[in-house]
Amino acid sequence: MAARAEMAPPYRELLRRSVERAPVLLEQDANLRAARSDARQARAWANPAVGVEFENIGGSSVNNSPSTPQTTLAITQPLELAQRGPRIAASDAELRAAQARGAQVQVDYAAQLAIAYAQAEAMQQRLQLAQEDVARAQEDLRAAQALVVAGKEARLRAAQAQASLSGAIAARAAADASLSGALADLSVLAGVEQSYSGVPASLLDDRRAPMGPGEGVSPALATAQAERDAVAAQVRVERSKAIPDIGLTGGLRRFGGSRETGFVLGVTTTIPIFNQNRGGIAAAQARTEAAEQRLAAARLASEALRGKALAQVAASSARLKAAAESEEAAAEAYRLARIGYESGKTALLDLLTLRRALGDARALTIDARLARIGALATLARVDGRLAFGDL
Repeated sequence: MAARAEMAPPYRELLRRSVERAPVLLEQDANLRAARSDARQARAWANPAVGVEFENIGGSSVNNSPSTPQTTLAITQPLELAQRGPRIAASDAELRAAQARGAQVQVDYAAQLAIAYAQAEAMQQRLQLAQEDVARAQEDLRAAQALVVAGKEARLRAAQAQASLSGAIAARAAADASLSGALADLSVLAGVEQSYSGVPASLLDDRRAPMGPGEGVSPALATAQAERDAVAAQVRVERSKAIPDIGLTGGLRRFGGSRETGFVLGVTTTIPIFNQNRGGIAAAQARTEAAEQRLAAARLASEALRGKALAQVAASSARLKAAAESEEAAAEAYRLARIGYESGKTALLDLLTLRRALGDARALTIDARLARIGALATLARVDGRLAFGDL
């Protein structure tokens, strides 16, 4: 078997470490840095243009002659009076959208990590349950063999106990494979190269009550709003492209005949005759309408998801309470059946049935705890909190 890494840290410690090395979070951090750089670049002024003109090349060098050679050096600076403001506003809106996406990714990641951690913890408990079931099956087999030797049971009962033991061993192997898969998934999500060897008890036994709603809107809704604002800001950018851009020109002109120089001043502007950017404006407006619809859908989904999460939390808590009571009753029934079988008052088939019922009851308790963790993680995701470990 491939060598496994060390034991996983407790969930809150793993969450703290994963924030610094999880690939999905590092990717979002890089996107946020890119958005900040774009916002900084949007504030840069346009570069000036330098031009040199040679007039009347080879003309007469006589003073005041119309064909006297002239050399003009000029610098033109675009002012971007109508374009710079909308460009900066759009870049700032995109930065806010990137920040909102980053916050949403962190919240979603924490929920995914909590569920993966709880899944690994549940598979670990299931493996322990399977090992205990194997031990009980071995005890049942030894008891059946002793009764067969004593002539109190037919050999068929020993064969039945052996078959039950084989089934328990197979279930243990399946539980071990499930645990390996859950640990591998957790390791990938946490950004580590080797699979953890196990997880300490951190989440499944968490008895905390659901926290109140987070401040403001949910991360998904906040992201949709920020993206809508960013798309809407692009409408102003597209409209500004149709406004004539003004440039100021200044320079020196040297006359070839007299070697005299003079100053040159000028104003340049574009004339929007052939390209008024109507298609770009219409496209930006259409994208804004689409973003509005996405925002409306996100608002409805957020409200529905929170109601669903609250219902799941309540249902999973009730399910966990019922499963715990069922497990306690099944454990007591198996204990009494075991005593009765050893004293010859309980049939082997009844004992095996009650042992399976005990295993099923304990598995249902684990499933109920896992479902409760999933519901609490979903609720934290909707409320904008890092599940089980706000940093």
